[in-house]
Amino acid sequence: MSCIQGFAPVNKRERSVHSTVALFNILKKDSTAPQSRPVPQHIAVIMDGNGRWAKKRALPRTAGHKVGAETFRTIATYCKDIGVKYFTVYAFSTENWKRPAEEVETLMNLFRRYLREAIETMAENNIAVRVLGDLTALPEDIRSLIDECEQTGKQLDNPAIASLCINYGGRDEIKNAMRALARQVQAGELQPDDITEEMISSQLYTADMPDPDLIIRPSGEIRTSNFLLWQSAYAEYYFTDVLWPDFKPEHMDQAIESFNGRQRRFGGV
Repeated sequence: MSCIQGFAPVNKRERSVHSTVALFNILKKDSTAPQSRPVPQHIAVIMDGNGRWAKKRALPRTAGHKVGAETFRTIATYCKDIGVKYFTVYAFSTENWKRPAEEVETLMNLFRRYLREAIETMAENNIAVRVLGDLTALPEDIRSLIDECEQTGKQLDNPAIASLCINYGGRDEIKNAMRALARQVQAGELQPDDITEEMISSQLYTADMPDPDLIIRPSGEIRTSNFLLWQSAYAEYYFTDVLWPDFKPEHMDQAIESFNGRQRRFGGV
């Protein structure tokens, strides 16, 4: 059998083995790709569509909230597993108190149950759960659970941070930040001309967190709904028709893929 100089002849069996090994290496490389891709440091989600999900199935709105809570658990864990450091969700706005009393009570009970579970499982999952918003209006027992969550989270070693915005409104947050700075001015501790963007950021609920890189809104609605108004100045938005209870890790992958395909200029060229 003739061959090119410097290369040994390869029979069919050897060629088949080499092809199989090459294919295995390609598949092995592809299987690790999702873990090696770049991911946003901070992802925020407006959890929308629970009520419509329930209505489509002739179920009460409260059923949609219960499934939506399970979706939050799944997506928060998935985000941690792929390397997202901060995951923040809009769980209950300052305007949501206007909803029917039964629905509000269901949501409060869901918060109670989730916070209790989070306290028990934080160490195992290495996800510190926090609550952002005006907590003074929440029931006392929920405030106690939030405090316990905060203390438990502080004991973790470099955890992922999952934040629930409860009784939260972007305008309300900025108003409270302005009042805090105004009190400093009134006390003679600060001059109005010395107020900077950093000072304002330091008075927000998210003071010790980076601004969100990516904000996702499911359900087909295209609006910000008073969520992270100050912090979202340079965030990338991703809108999808998928209702929140139907939102799966593959939908998060699609959002991250879209994010990675964009060029963030932050006001530059």
